[in-house]
Amino acid sequence: MSFEFVLDVPNDYRRHLAIGWLWLAVLTLLGAGIFSVLLVLARTPVIGELIPFADFFHTALVIHVNLSSLVWILSFASVLWSLNSRTIFPWFARVIFAVVLLGTLVITVSPFLGSANALMSNYVPVLEDPLFLTGLFIFGLGIGLQVIFSMSAMFKVGETISGQGVIRFGLNCAAIGVFIALAAFIWSYIALPLHLAGEVYYELLFWSGGHVLQFTYTLLMMVAWLWLSSSAGISLPITPRVALFLFAVGLLSIFWTPLVYYEYEVTTPAHRQMFTMLMSFGGSLAVFPLGVAVLFALFQKRTASPAQSSAHAALLTSLLLFGAGGIMGFMIDGNNVTIPAHYHGCIVGVSLALMGLSYQLLPALGFHKVNFKFSRVQLWIYATGQFLHIVGLVWSGGYGVERKIAGAAQGLDSTGRIAGMGLMGLGGLLSAVGGFIFIVIVIRAMTAKGNGTPQSVSADVG
Repeated sequence: MSFEFVLDVPNDYRRHLAIGWLWLAVLTLLGAGIFSVLLVLARTPVIGELIPFADFFHTALVIHVNLSSLVWILSFASVLWSLNSRTIFPWFARVIFAVVLLGTLVITVSPFLGSANALMSNYVPVLEDPLFLTGLFIFGLGIGLQVIFSMSAMFKVGETISGQGVIRFGLNCAAIGVFIALAAFIWSYIALPLHLAGEVYYELLFWSGGHVLQFTYTLLMMVAWLWLSSSAGISLPITPRVALFLFAVGLLSIFWTPLVYYEYEVTTPAHRQMFTMLMSFGGSLAVFPLGVAVLFALFQKRTASPAQSSAHAALLTSLLLFGAGGIMGFMIDGNNVTIPAHYHGCIVGVSLALMGLSYQLLPALGFHKVNFKFSRVQLWIYATGQFLHIVGLVWSGGYGVERKIAGAAQGLDSTGRIAGMGLMGLGGLLSAVGGFIFIVIVIRAMTAKGNGTPQSVSADVG
């Protein structure tokens, strides 16, 4: 028996709302891409020395990280949550979108309106300035409302477990993950001593919830892998019941969050270590067996159309980058650039899956003129660039180049260090090109003449 792990796209206000969220996600990536080019130039030997702004690198890094991970992934998740919701309170759903849009705009423009003092806290770096922090709060409020709305409008999986039911369950799991992450941010805010300030304060504030968000991103990637497998025409060697079980396993690490808060104070090393251990051992419990199943199925099927080839490329590149990032996590030794190599590999693995799913969603949303042949090339360009980027970082990390610094502070005083960071710069620029191609393909499809009725997306076929 063969199942299709896809989600039907409703032809009502939810489809239009999903289109709005997709526009926000894509334009967010455009902003992140612009800042990424500036980042790479700031860290590239010789070129970085020519940039006149003293704290330019850190300011650009704060905006890039927030746009390329936090805003992009949660905006795309909102595309799927909109399609997965019930037809209740459409006006409220539109208000939520407007709130998130406002928060995103404030975050993006804040550096140009005086926001400064970049603090490189993990997961959610900040500009310690009222304008940026206001934008971040508005964005968080909007996402919180979106998650609560999504959870209140959850579909039941149903007595008969189908491929579509699995996708719905996976999206519900991701919504729960974001809800617990936001609750963790609030809990830390309440528990932190008033005398703390600066980077230490924000590091502790976002540490626990940031880890939970990473689990949530992984759940979204698993949803994308299942959907892309059906789009690629491959038959996974797992049943919907097994897939449901894997999503439930993926929630286990998330559900440990309140227990850690109850047992350990937010400011204690044990609190931080518990979430690090959860990330190391719990993060792969669900994604590893699904990744093995998808990888096995990929080599059992030849693609029969450009759309299938695009989905195939998205799956393969996502698996490779996420796997490389995971392996690099075991290579971390000290506070060097191996840490961002690990993080970039994993988060880019998530982004590649969501990019691939974007292409498959466009016809279902009514945008039929998708250049699937070029999308396959785009995915490989982006993945290759990011792979070179993280390899360069690991190489430089072996020479002790510290993270979150740029220019002369990197201490590029040897051939090995210069070569490693040069490779990082080359890969970063190549991945930026791939990212911009993605934006061009999606925007051209969404603005092309002749768009109209969405293509129906079937549920399971067996």
